Amino acid sequence: MSSGVTQRAQLQTQPRGDRKGWIDVWDPENPEFWQTTGRRVARRNLTFSILAEHLGFSVWVLWSIVAVNLNTVGFAFTEGQLFWLVALPNLVGATLRLPYTFAVPRFGGRNWTIVSALLLLIPTTSLAWAVSNPDTSFGTMLFVAALAGFGGGNFASSMTNISWFYPEKEKGWALGLNAAGGNIGVAVVQAPFVVSAVITIGAGIHLERAGLMWIPLILLAAFCAWRWMDNLTVAKTDFASSAAAARKRHTWVMSFLYIGTFGSFIGYAAAFPLLIKGQFPDVNVTAYAFLGALVGSLIRPLGGRLSDKVGGARVTAAAFVLMGTGVLGVVWSLSLQSFGLFFASFMALFVATGVGNGSTYRMIPAIFRHGVDPADHVATAAAKRQAAAAIGIISAIGAYGGFLVPRTYGWSTTAFGSIVPALYVYVGLYVVMLAVTWFFYLRRSAPLASAGV
Repeated sequence: MSSGVTQRAQLQTQPRGDRKGWIDVWDPENPEFWQTTGRRVARRNLTFSILAEHLGFSVWVLWSIVAVNLNTVGFAFTEGQLFWLVALPNLVGATLRLPYTFAVPRFGGRNWTIVSALLLLIPTTSLAWAVSNPDTSFGTMLFVAALAGFGGGNFASSMTNISWFYPEKEKGWALGLNAAGGNIGVAVVQAPFVVSAVITIGAGIHLERAGLMWIPLILLAAFCAWRWMDNLTVAKTDFASSAAAARKRHTWVMSFLYIGTFGSFIGYAAAFPLLIKGQFPDVNVTAYAFLGALVGSLIRPLGGRLSDKVGGARVTAAAFVLMGTGVLGVVWSLSLQSFGLFFASFMALFVATGVGNGSTYRMIPAIFRHGVDPADHVATAAAKRQAAAAIGIISAIGAYGGFLVPRTYGWSTTAFGSIVPALYVYVGLYVVMLAVTWFFYLRRSAPLASAGV
């Protein structure tokens, strides 16, 4: 290894003085640097990023299980009110994603991971207090549920941070793993052997434990981030880059598509337990609800890896086709009152959202580096900064789908006494999103079609 690379490796593995925790030299596109030092450091940061993000997602969707049990412990909320409790954390989480994205370049990825993990203590302790008293008003309960949105912001900062650690050729896989590790927190919360098991230990249901059980893990995640993660000096997304990203049409096109993929995933995952309980009341919710989020989470890295090989736009288009088919299967299952078909259709839907989540995220850096000469280091660096800024915007806008899906179910149930009208709305949206994907990224005359985005 050359002396220059050796010196760079020493610089970034041994931060000095008041720069403790910071890496001042980072060049993952340099093959020698990546092989000797970069990959090891990147994997270490990815590991503990996944842990913190996993807990963020767990807290974010905690109300999907809490809401199902509220009336059992003495509350008297309507179905529409329960859908509000599972939807509002998604609205707040989506809104927090933009400031969380800017926090990484402002404070450092390691530092913000510590802070964002500790912020999860607020919604968990507040939940434990609120559910302990059946006289807690719906307005107070809504406010406490909204605090769970802190967990939703973690995704944007984590993805932005990890995107700087990996070279372009491995970014799809790394971002897919990071996202999947977070997404699987949804499945963990809904699994019958986690929250549901903890709150039923002993006589009765102890909902306050649904919040208290996460406190030791939150403290562990904050400690691990402090001890083993790093800040990258090069991870700078300035306001100029953000403004440039916001001016690009494709930032908003991808935001719309991400509403269809990630928005559907988190929205369906949050609403799934209530949907099962409402449509098939004799079915054990905890035995099935977690499987949708689990499947969608585990399949997400495959969406990134497949997109690395054949192009994200093709994979995204296929995902929208499968999503529309899955929703039509749900409609059919309700007409037959078949839980088997209902469950299978939702599993297909979750698979499609997981694959689409990975493919859309892989499209973003490919779009921003299109037309940039790899030998032009200044232009390449600017493209990376814009892509990082776009990730924050896209993840924030896309997450609003997590609010719209449960609220559409609530509207449909209140207005029509059925979720079927909501399902037809979703099918129509997926058709539009498929057409948008084709028009901008697959149509033969589209400028980006030849780039394999």
